[in-house]
This record gives sequence, C-alpha cells and structure tokens, in this order.
Amino acid sequence: MAGRSRRMTLPSLAGRIDPIFKPATKPTSDPAHSAAFIFLHGLGDDAEGLENIADQFQKNDKVSWMSWVIPNAVEDRDAMTTAWYSPSPLTAFAPTRPELEEEEDEKGLVKSAAYVESLIDACVKKGIPPNRIVLGGFSQGCALSLFTDLTSKKYSGRLAGIVGLCGYLPLAGGARLQHLRAVADLPPTHGDVAIFLARGKGDSLIPKRIWNMTLKGLEAFDATSIEEHEYEGGHTISGPMLRDMCNWLEKVIPKLED
Repeated sequence: MAGRSRRMTLPSLAGRIDPIFKPATKPTSDPAHSAAFIFLHGLGDDAEGLENIADQFQKNDKVSWMSWVIPNAVEDRDAMTTAWYSPSPLTAFAPTRPELEEEEDEKGLVKSAAYVESLIDACVKKGIPPNRIVLGGFSQGCALSLFTDLTSKKYSGRLAGIVGLCGYLPLAGGARLQHLRAVADLPPTHGDVAIFLARGKGDSLIPKRIWNMTLKGLEAFDATSIEEHEYEGGHTISGPMLRDMCNWLEKVIPKLED
C-alpha cells in the first residue's frame, strides 16, 4: 500500500518563523502507526540549531517512522534574543531572601505552551495519536515541554513522552503549577507519561540545585516514569546523550506493524 502524503499543515503565524518539518524517512501507510517528535530549541537559538540532530537520526536510519517538527521561538524584547519566555536567573545556591527572587515569566510560558498545543493539534489532525507524539527540547525548550505536559488542558498526561535535555521544570518552587492544573480541571497527579531527563555534570547554567528541584517538583505530581541521566560536559547536547535519547524513543514510540 502506498504511503500517504508526507506533508503536514503546521500553524503559520505573523512574527514567527515557520517550523522546520522533516517527514519520516520510512513513512507508514497508517498514520496512527507513525510518530512525531516536537523538538524545541533553547534560549537565543532557532530551529536550524536543532535540525542537524534530526538529520543525524534520519541519516543513520534511527526511528525512521517518526517525523520531526522543530519550531521557532519569537524575539523576546527583554532578553533581546529568541526565547520561549523571558529568562530568570537560575542560581547554584538558594537565595538568602527568597522574597526578593525574580519571578518567573508565567505569562510567557502559558503563551508559548498554547503555541506548542497548536503543533500537537496539527500532528493529531494528520492522524497521529497523542500517545505517539513526543514533546521535548533543550534548555528553555525542555522547560516549556515539561510545563506544557503538566498544564495543557488538552494534552496533559496523554502524550507518549517528554524529553528534557539540559533544562529544568519552571515554577517548581511554589504552588503555581498545581493552581494551573486546577484551573484546567486536571487531576493532581501527572499520569503515566514517560520522561527522559539529561544534563551535563558541569552545566553551570542549569546547576545541580535546579536539577534536584526539577526532580522533586515532578515527584510532587507522582511522575514515576522518569529516566534520568547525567553526562560529562556542560550545557550542551552530547553524543552519549543522543544515543540514550534514541534508545528511549524506540521504547516509548516503538515501530508498529503496518
């Protein structure tokens, strides 16, 4: 049976560069047997910065039934660069006066999460079930992926998995995430969604304290299906990290008989 069209209609918005779409190299005839990975870049980067990772996977015939959707953040006036939300300091040591700590950009997170939802919508419209869609990213992209998974009224607890590379869970220190879930009529617990988390041991941008806060924050939502790794290196995506991510992807969105 001939495969269906490899094109996907993705949202196109004024002021935002369109996503890069890389169709599966071995598309399935049944879209429900395919898969998609929505991969979000970090602060100051763009989709082209992650495209080479998709190219590496496809060149080496890895997860060949999976399409890649790599979107672009918009220019942030405060950060004066591309950002999914306005960044705030992530310190290695707890502040002595927490009341003076800079607030995180919840409004920006919510706005970007809505855009990510529209990308998931496009995949679902193409016939890919939510449980065959992985959402993930690097640094800010990781943070937005975890935030979307926990707060999305439409897709929280329904995706195949979440990938977090060199990132963190935003709003992990207070009750805002629980509040946003309650507003969205979501249950207090996360559900059985697989999560792959990875960081460099020498990552000074995402310190160990922030990593531990992320793990503790996810535990508060009974997120139990977490695979976590630490690697030599800093705030960068390494070869061993990608190999482990590939193995994890093959587990959470395995090839299905067509």
